[in-house]
Amino acid sequence: MDRDQKFYDIYSVVIGGLALFALAIFVLSKKMSDMTQGIYTSSAVEYQQAVSERLQPFGQVYMPGESIPADEPQVAEAAQADPVATTLSGPQVYNAACIACHGSGIGGAPTLADAANWAPRAAQGTDTLHDHAVNGYQGNAGYMPPKGGRLDLSDQEIHDAVDYMLSQIP
Repeated sequence: MDRDQKFYDIYSVVIGGLALFALAIFVLSKKMSDMTQGIYTSSAVEYQQAVSERLQPFGQVYMPGESIPADEPQVAEAAQADPVATTLSGPQVYNAACIACHGSGIGGAPTLADAANWAPRAAQGTDTLHDHAVNGYQGNAGYMPPKGGRLDLSDQEIHDAVDYMLSQIP
């Protein structure tokens, strides 16, 4: 029992000494920071003002209807150009949209090299093929989504792509 008490006494002294040492370091660092960076020194006030000036925004954003002060530079609004509408050719539409299925035969889509699969479709006439390509078609072999899933294409562009594919059948 005597050994345990002795260990406990030494342990308590060491822990107490470490706690006092940590407290002394904390107090010393607090004093040093107040002397060098404290809010009461003139250099600290100057430093804080310099930081606050640097953090100011470069410019101001005024919402429509808000008045702009006369001393602010005013920029005229740039004229917006009208978007240019371009029409894609049949080969361009095929390469951009149709090739995804008709290039490899996904979902029963006939490939350009498969004349046997195209023959019954071509026999229906171009008007029917145009209608199926524009509006979509559910057949025995698979599903053709409207405009091949590219609803941003015009009907004429889809018609041109169908005509291109028909012209490429061997």
